[in-house]
Amino acid sequence: MGYTDHFNFDREPFSNAPNDKFYFDSEQHNQALLRLKYSVDSDKGLAVLVGGVGTGKTTLARRMLDNLPFSKYESSLLVMIHSAITPEWIMSRICMQLGVKNPDISPLKMLKQLYERLLEIEKEGRKAVVLIDEAQMLQTRELMEEFRGLLNLEIPDKKLLNIIFFGLPELDNVMKLDAPLAQRVAFKYTLKPLSAEEGLEYINYRLQVAGCEKSPFSTDALALIHNFSDGVPRLINTICDNALFETFLRHGTEVTATIINNVAEDLGLATVGLTLSSAEVQEDVQDDELDDIEIIFDGLEGK
Repeated sequence: MGYTDHFNFDREPFSNAPNDKFYFDSEQHNQALLRLKYSVDSDKGLAVLVGGVGTGKTTLARRMLDNLPFSKYESSLLVMIHSAITPEWIMSRICMQLGVKNPDISPLKMLKQLYERLLEIEKEGRKAVVLIDEAQMLQTRELMEEFRGLLNLEIPDKKLLNIIFFGLPELDNVMKLDAPLAQRVAFKYTLKPLSAEEGLEYINYRLQVAGCEKSPFSTDALALIHNFSDGVPRLINTICDNALFETFLRHGTEVTATIINNVAEDLGLATVGLTLSSAEVQEDVQDDELDDIEIIFDGLEGK
């Protein structure tokens, strides 16, 4: 028995594994998608989305891909997992993802194959789109020049390929490796951490998707979650997931501020001061098993 059964959840509400069912359509995510979609539909060529670690860039990239139906778009999502990438690898991967059969090993012939495929897509009345996640890994001038060359594939008054970069803020410096490419950015949007209000909506939304009828988080616990996570969705998930599990181990029904503090300490997050009254301590002691009392007071030492 895990904490999902303990709290009568249909599934884990705070897993960091990608799951479209848990997509939280915040105002900024909605605005980002609107701008990126407009960039593609108006053939702007290059758009960029940046955000800090855990702010939801990959989730947004997948959402963007889902919003590009095959009937209107030939689209692909490539994730850069390391920096040891060559222009030839990028070109061959894009060719295959966009439907080029048997890409040639010669870069020039491969480029010709891609151009011909893009013309086919254009004649079909569709748009070619390539989404690049973790684009900050493209750390050489040669790679930036390669993408600039791809953006030159066009017909009169229209670009044949749209590219969207998703990456960490350092992507700005990477793109400066090729100034002409940086100047071609038609749209740029920056994802920021969730506000306290958005963070609360985010937590409640994920609980609702998991089949939760009443939130197990106390008001004080929710405030601490925002303080410890700084509104970063991935950290919110990690804290909430650990806190629910800890509450389950203590046979509790409510995630308290004490538990959030203990979880945050275990995770190595910055300490946020919390003053508990003797009544609150006594309440926690009564709610937990006898062998948990030492854990509670250990968590209060030095606070």
